Amino acid sequence: MPLRRNIRPPKRHVRAEMKPEPRSSDLSLAPVARRKLSDSVVEQLRAMIASGQLRPGDALPSERDMMARMGVGRPAVREALQQLHTQGLITISHGERSRVNPLNPDLALHQINDIASLLIAAEPGNLGHLRDARKLFETGLVRMTATKATPADVERLRGLVGLQRAALGDTAAFMRADIDFHTALAAILGNPVITALSHAMLGWLFKHHDTLLHWSGHETVTLAEHEAITDAIATQDPDLAAERMQKHLDRSERLYLQG
Repeated sequence: MPLRRNIRPPKRHVRAEMKPEPRSSDLSLAPVARRKLSDSVVEQLRAMIASGQLRPGDALPSERDMMARMGVGRPAVREALQQLHTQGLITISHGERSRVNPLNPDLALHQINDIASLLIAAEPGNLGHLRDARKLFETGLVRMTATKATPADVERLRGLVGLQRAALGDTAAFMRADIDFHTALAAILGNPVITALSHAMLGWLFKHHDTLLHWSGHETVTLAEHEAITDAIATQDPDLAAERMQKHLDRSERLYLQG
């Protein structure tokens, strides 16, 4: 009998499932906008400031020099300088070369003052969110302050409370003294970011509260609370300082809500 061969069927090659390529119409491409010449000038000058080639107080090249070296016209240079001036990076003085301003947290936060005011005015609920942020910020801040304040710091706080007491009867001066007291608490930590945040936050809050109506009759309570906070800091008791700050801010919030 003829031998039967074991014939195996040929192997079937399974193709890997291929994902369909996206159609060109599905890609989110957008037209490329032409850059203004002034934007390129701004970019170069900002890079020079960031790298330290131009330091605070340094004069920028003259308009004529920038025109020649960058290959742009006077309008582009002037528009770029105005942008940098608006951003707070340089100061433009008539008849003199523009100079680089010092870079610090106050400068950065100053740039968003108008936006912050717009956000609060456009959506009143943001004012409550800001008050909540202030509570979290200041109770934590005073807790740290109580562990780091020196006798000289405590004396300065007591002096500010005295100045605020002397401002009784002058609501605007009393409000300024209130901000000075809270800003001084932040300054004790020696952290410029915290100090700038404190000053900015207080400015936004006081600007959007009708404090002239709600402070009347509560000034002496505010003074007593500031004194109590200062006493807790003097005894280096962070928990007590935070508790008294929380009480102070809670009472202040009730006054705001009366409006």
